[in-house]
Amino acid sequence: MTRAVRRATTDDVWAVHETARESWHAAYDEIIGPETVDDVVDDWYAIGDLESSISDASDRNDAAFLVVEPGPSDREPETCSDFERGCLGFAHVVPWPENAAVAYLARLYVRPERWGSGAGTRLLERLEAELGASFDRIRLSVLVDNDIGVSFYESAGFERVGTRETGLASGLEEYVYEKPISQ
Repeated sequence: MTRAVRRATTDDVWAVHETARESWHAAYDEIIGPETVDDVVDDWYAIGDLESSISDASDRNDAAFLVVEPGPSDREPETCSDFERGCLGFAHVVPWPENAAVAYLARLYVRPERWGSGAGTRLLERLEAELGASFDRIRLSVLVDNDIGVSFYESAGFERVGTRETGLASGLEEYVYEKPISQ
């Protein structure tokens, strides 16, 4: 299925926010609890902060904030919400602060009902194509207990390079993954 991936605009903030909320609840409710998920989404995906992140990424060659749009068969009224009509998923990349050759995949989320549809893969492919001239690899972190995220990144060719504590909740760990960007 063909799905368009494009640069996000500030018109996408509500769709991105709702995609984050749905994805976080599906991935993390059993790990950190639904109340903590709501708190994190309200903090990390605040509308004003998302607008700033999207605007900042649109003005730079070394950052990207992308959304993947539904393909033709995804647009059936009974199969998608108003928010989903414009955003099945999103990804946000910024430079890694300690190494200018590394892109940090700060966010990549797809609506849970679209997991396994190829939307996340399309986002990664576009990021690699756009950022290959600026970076030699992509780094990310994912909670150890996020089985769907771990599986997705490993199937996309990312290799685990470390484990560290996360500041999200006491005792939680995250894996750090990297993947070379094809030039």
